[in-house]
Amino acid sequence: MKNWISIIILGVFSILLIILVKKAIDTTTEHELTQYVDPFIGTGEHGHTYPGAVVPFGMIQLSPDTRKENWDGSSGYHYSDKTIRGFSHTHLSGTGESELCDVMFMPTVGKVQLDPGDADDSKTGYRSSFSHKNEEASPGYYKVLLDDYNTTVELTAAERSGFHRYTFPRSTRSNVIIDLWHRGRVVKANINFENDTVISGLTMSTGWAKDQYIYFYAVFSKPFKQYGIARNNTLLSDTRTADGKDIKAFVTFDTKAGEQILAKVGISAVSVEGARKNLEADISDWDFDSIHKQAKEKWNNYLSKITVDGGTEKEKRIFYTALYHTALAPNLFMDVDGQYRGVDHKIHKAGGFTNYTLFSLWDVFRAEMPLLNILEPHRMNDFIRTFLEMYKTAGRLPIWEIQGTLSAHMIGRHALPVILDAYRKGITDFDIDLAYQGMKEAMENNMAFNNYYKNYGYIPADIEGIGGSVSIAVEYAYNNWCVAEMAKILNKQNDVLKYQQRAQFYKNNFDPSTGFLRPRNLDHTWFKPFDPAKPTGDYTEGNAFQYSAFVPHDMTYGLIPMLGGDKKFVEWLDTLFTHTSEYDKTVVDAAGLIGQYAHGNEPSHEIAYLYTYAGAAPKTQKYVHEILKTLYDDTPEGLSGNEDCGQISAWYVFSAMGFYPVLPGDTVYVIGSPLFPEAKISLDNGKTFTVKARNVSDKNIYIQSAKLNGKPYSRSYLTHNDIVNGGEIVLEMGSKPNYDWGTSPKDRPKTEKLISAVSMPFARIKENYFFDKATVELGCDTKGAKIFYTTDNSEPDENSNMYSGPFQIDKTTTIKFFAEKEGLMPSFTVTATFRKMPRINYTYLKNYDHLDLKPGLKYKYYEEHVLYVDELDKFEPKKTGITPYFSIEDRDNSGLFAFIYDGYIKIPRDGVYTFYLLTNDGGVLYLNGKRFIDMDGPRTASPMSRTIRLKAGTYIIGEKYFQMGGGFENTVSWKGPGI
Repeated sequence: MKNWISIIILGVFSILLIILVKKAIDTTTEHELTQYVDPFIGTGEHGHTYPGAVVPFGMIQLSPDTRKENWDGSSGYHYSDKTIRGFSHTHLSGTGESELCDVMFMPTVGKVQLDPGDADDSKTGYRSSFSHKNEEASPGYYKVLLDDYNTTVELTAAERSGFHRYTFPRSTRSNVIIDLWHRGRVVKANINFENDTVISGLTMSTGWAKDQYIYFYAVFSKPFKQYGIARNNTLLSDTRTADGKDIKAFVTFDTKAGEQILAKVGISAVSVEGARKNLEADISDWDFDSIHKQAKEKWNNYLSKITVDGGTEKEKRIFYTALYHTALAPNLFMDVDGQYRGVDHKIHKAGGFTNYTLFSLWDVFRAEMPLLNILEPHRMNDFIRTFLEMYKTAGRLPIWEIQGTLSAHMIGRHALPVILDAYRKGITDFDIDLAYQGMKEAMENNMAFNNYYKNYGYIPADIEGIGGSVSIAVEYAYNNWCVAEMAKILNKQNDVLKYQQRAQFYKNNFDPSTGFLRPRNLDHTWFKPFDPAKPTGDYTEGNAFQYSAFVPHDMTYGLIPMLGGDKKFVEWLDTLFTHTSEYDKTVVDAAGLIGQYAHGNEPSHEIAYLYTYAGAAPKTQKYVHEILKTLYDDTPEGLSGNEDCGQISAWYVFSAMGFYPVLPGDTVYVIGSPLFPEAKISLDNGKTFTVKARNVSDKNIYIQSAKLNGKPYSRSYLTHNDIVNGGEIVLEMGSKPNYDWGTSPKDRPKTEKLISAVSMPFARIKENYFFDKATVELGCDTKGAKIFYTTDNSEPDENSNMYSGPFQIDKTTTIKFFAEKEGLMPSFTVTATFRKMPRINYTYLKNYDHLDLKPGLKYKYYEEHVLYVDELDKFEPKKTGITPYFSIEDRDNSGLFAFIYDGYIKIPRDGVYTFYLLTNDGGVLYLNGKRFIDMDGPRTASPMSRTIRLKAGTYIIGEKYFQMGGGFENTVSWKGPGI
């Protein structure tokens, strides 16, 4: 009897053991979400991601570098490359500009070489060939075999430190090269051999990030057999330390076959001591596998915030890689002791918050930051407190901050929607009054673009120095709405009215005859010619189709009525998604096209969801599904454009779950078409929110009905509270559109009605150029409005002159005027100054008629990474030649190149001439050797003009121009009497 009992107990125990083992396997499968992440997605084509080791939002991005600076080398690595230069400790994820890649290590075997050599021939330097067959990457880990050295490299990372493991062959000369010059642009560097296992130093570079400090502290697992330091590739004798710009070093070991040499590297923007403390806090011993395991656990913790059920393996790889990409930036930018380098480049200590860097705000305000408001509210709070520290230090909120540099790269002021969106969603542990002060400053500062916007209600396209006139105006409109909304929260009613009025200035660029937002001249006439599909300099990285749709804050009572109402708006969107153009294949910055929808760049990202605002939710569902299925893949080429620090991926994460934040700063998410049968969000408050899509498939993409927490739900949107309060929404999916669900006016998302105001009035003179007298006309697009003006520089009011018709001026005159109409808010006051041009030749130019000239321009061609044109002077040209005009057709690539042109121009007769320059990136046009039109520095394609009075004769003309990739443009033209 006892034996039977024993057998029964044993059997029950076995069954229980099997159940427990199975449950453990299931749990592992559920939580080992890193298995679905492929860091190589986006490393090909123009995704610009990197495959190396990093932890979520970590300071270290330890990754291979395969090429020098160019557009497709922005992250240091490109999947098409065949050789590896080395492994550096800082990288950008998916940007459109080369930067970082600091402190590079490269293991080699044999004779020490200090030059990396030719990318196509690894035998010419210390680089090595490699094969993707012998390369692998997963979250927190990277591995590759260096073919030239039969050496395996493994990398993993902690928050502020990187861990290298090299498996060498048998050799008496197993080396590690330490290259501090690597990508150039180094202002100063230092290296110091502290003992026979420790190296420390600094590299300070300038580029996109000005005066970027990276201190490092590296410890090796084995004493060096030999070491050396080189300055400018010349070995220094008998020294343990060296300073300079081009600083490199090497260490050498004797190794047995299969022997592993490990290196731990801490970094800091503060000091070597900070780097040492960071390393000691991160990695206390030599257990590489343990650090790798910890990194993997951190990634699993982040990835498990969203669990999806169903779908294909491919869809899960795309989804979890996208979620992975959303945590590669922003990056920790603070030492373990709380010290960090501020935007004033001085050392600060954080008080009660964690400091971060790398805020690609023009991109990530749209979806990545709203996603982190749901997944990482505490971290979002730290982001905003970082913004406010920048504001306290430098007097302005970030635009595109990188490594302690307040870059003004890109357009708009998109710290504002990030702050508003977070605050509205319950993330409030920051000084809201200081934040509001910073938001107002952003919209009141005296930058030229903003001054034009505030004064005229638009940004004139024909003003010298203006580029992106339409795109900047529509983004400023949205930014002003953000200030108005925060003013509403803080009960500042006067500010609400003021900024709501400015939030509607986008209307001043609306041309009802074309149905597009288009560039406007200073005299209020339309800039010509106009093709809405052409990506001109008035639209930053886009065209009129994409930017005419960017009015997320004023859809219901603004954009949709302007385009003729719901039906006309839907037809307009249909045209956008179907229109093709001759320009489609030539614009790299507008990749991933469906008609004129360009998913590869951010201005298009909300467009598919706009149908829902006009009662056409099924069309949103159709196009969202198409984008999910056709513009993402699980290959290195799987991203349709630059990843842009997580934004391209955040769009996928949101849309695959079934909803999207069209209007950051509002609490509404528009419902689209879920990809998975189930997606569950685990919230910080311990609750979960689940989206279930019953019967979803590649055919069943349309919502038939819905229930929220068990009750019928007819709205085509969710609120933030619906999500954070927990619960589930169940969507019944089918193969045919259902226009009875979510389409009635009461069930659609809507934007609030803004204050009604008179349009900004305008002024123009009939004469092209004002020499003696000018006839001034005033006007206003609001029919029936009265205009009051002054000509003595005093502020106008209702007792001032009321405009009744054109009037004359005979001297430089400042006119101030406003418009009013009963029942509407009066316009703001406009200030217009008309300057009388002198009749003398006021230029510095002189005549060169005595020269015997031949047709054409001399040119010098370069392939160098520069940020300003005068930097070209220190390089030797790759080639020289003669071109018939200012042409870039003689370039050898379409990435990184530059030209210097020299020639002469004949002016046929005395008169007024206008010169035009349109470049992408930087260019300067010279007349008689002096800067005439200055567009120096990296920029998107934008036009600039200058008008000047010239005598007949011959003048020296020239240009310096450089291009960094991502679309190229260089046009020089002029017009005037006889031309």
